[in-house]
Amino acid sequence: MSALALATAACGGGSAGSSSVAAPAVVLAPAPTPAPTPTPAPTPTPTGSVTADAAATVQGVTAIASNFDPMSELVANSLPPSAAPDVVGAFRFICMPGKLKTEDPIVYPGQPGKGHLHQFFGNDSADAYSTYASLRAAGDSTCMSPVNRSAYWIPALLNGKGQVVRPDYVSVYYKRRPKSDPIVSDPNHPQYQGKAVALPNGLRFIFGRDMLNLASASTGTMQFGCDGPVPFTVKDWKNFEEAQAGCPVGNRIGVRMEAPDCWDGKNLDTADHRSHVSYGSYGTWGYYKCPTTHPYVIPAFTMGVWYTQAAGEKYEFVSDQMDTSPTHKRGDTFHADFFMAWDPIVHDLWEKNCLDKMLNCSTGDLGNGQQMKQSWEASWTANPRLVSL
Repeated sequence: MSALALATAACGGGSAGSSSVAAPAVVLAPAPTPAPTPTPAPTPTPTGSVTADAAATVQGVTAIASNFDPMSELVANSLPPSAAPDVVGAFRFICMPGKLKTEDPIVYPGQPGKGHLHQFFGNDSADAYSTYASLRAAGDSTCMSPVNRSAYWIPALLNGKGQVVRPDYVSVYYKRRPKSDPIVSDPNHPQYQGKAVALPNGLRFIFGRDMLNLASASTGTMQFGCDGPVPFTVKDWKNFEEAQAGCPVGNRIGVRMEAPDCWDGKNLDTADHRSHVSYGSYGTWGYYKCPTTHPYVIPAFTMGVWYTQAAGEKYEFVSDQMDTSPTHKRGDTFHADFFMAWDPIVHDLWEKNCLDKMLNCSTGDLGNGQQMKQSWEASWTANPRLVSL
């Protein structure tokens, strides 16, 4: 099965930010379908320098070029189709699981071993000492190519037998209205959402359950779903307990979360690692917009993490062991961390082509007839699946 087919299936489109758009679909991922026969690829237009937008200083952090030729990490591919009638452009890619570490570069910087056990993916050099500069300077990536040296991490999943279950794969899907759309460019528009800007260099945040304040509500929406060859009733579950009961052994259980799409325009991080970013809402005014405290619309990503379910296993995230409330359900404490460190040239390409031209870019397509190279052979099955604690 091609990466294109599975990534497209795993990261369905969406219309966040449209005043006429319904709530996100409850199905996390339909069954993968065969990839269409590609049309002949046009000759790509290489981009060997960073544009002014990509090189601009954002909150004191200037884009740092890669210490390798990012163009060597791209291959020719057919031009992606328009995302219309959707109102957002889309950029999708796939990540494989990386290292397991008791480190947290955001919550406990410079303190190795202080955090709970995390499943990392993306930059494989990420550790407690990571900064934007260090992530840009080193590391391969489990997200297709080292042009994405961003780091992502989530709590490790346990199986009740003293083992960690590694995800088969992680799907990531960025989206945002084009910068030319009046809804994100004209403050006088009656449904103005906020000003569209590029994803800031070095931005970092946490979304999902707040482990620093367990009494607070989770940020963002979270759904658990099922996918696989064994028949099941399609449903959207709230936690791992419900999903495990409804998803047959041999299928995959997936957890899907939406990252924040609004930014305060000032901070790349804050003390709680959350309040500098936010989510838009429909409020009482009836159309989607960012809060006035967070007036900038950034490309938001949807992350789907998929685990094969095996017989005799009882799943919980390592962070679930920290929540002793009587209403706690296994899976309630899921959260994710993100530390932005994209190559500025490639970052500029997918924002300007996939998002601003409102294209449907799948599996690392950059919207200009080029695609990120896949630096690993995806089997869509974690290897190894289990790691002893």
